Amino acid sequence: MPFDALDARIVRLMLDQPRTSVRGYARILGVARGTLQARLERLERDEVITVAGPRVSPAALGHPVLAFVRLEVARGHLDEAGEALAAVPEIVEAFSVAGGGGDLLTRVVARDNGHLEAVIQRLGRLPGVVRIRTEIALSERVAHRLLPLVESLATEPGPAAPEGTGAAGAPEEGGQRAAR
Repeated sequence: MPFDALDARIVRLMLDQPRTSVRGYARILGVARGTLQARLERLERDEVITVAGPRVSPAALGHPVLAFVRLEVARGHLDEAGEALAAVPEIVEAFSVAGGGGDLLTRVVARDNGHLEAVIQRLGRLPGVVRIRTEIALSERVAHRLLPLVESLATEPGPAAPEGTGAAGAPEEGGQRAAR
């Protein structure tokens, strides 16, 4: 089942009011609790909704410095280096990347610049790492957000129904379902 207007309303509401119960969401949306529960299960299965939990602030935990660290890795060592990143607690995200002057892009938090330097030195000792490039974030201009994307999807037209069918793909009144 494709992402539809009700899915968009559900996700928008969950982003806007993350602490509301399933019963509360159903009441606000005007749908049966069972319908909402089935939609939530599908959205989770389809990995549209991937995390249910609090968003934690590294700065509030005493790690206000944020840096993006690119690692260039020797050929044949990408998996080994990627696995080693998981042992560094200051790395909050890591991605394999292409086209940006490195093989791995990490998001690193630190207590201060001295601590960041120590983390970078540690990263330099990981297996296969041959070069490191660090960019320190000065300020956040756009906080992590998905609501504008969800809202844009809710207004996009869905795929056209096959000829001879209604919007939901059911045969139009007096018509037959189109052959496939």
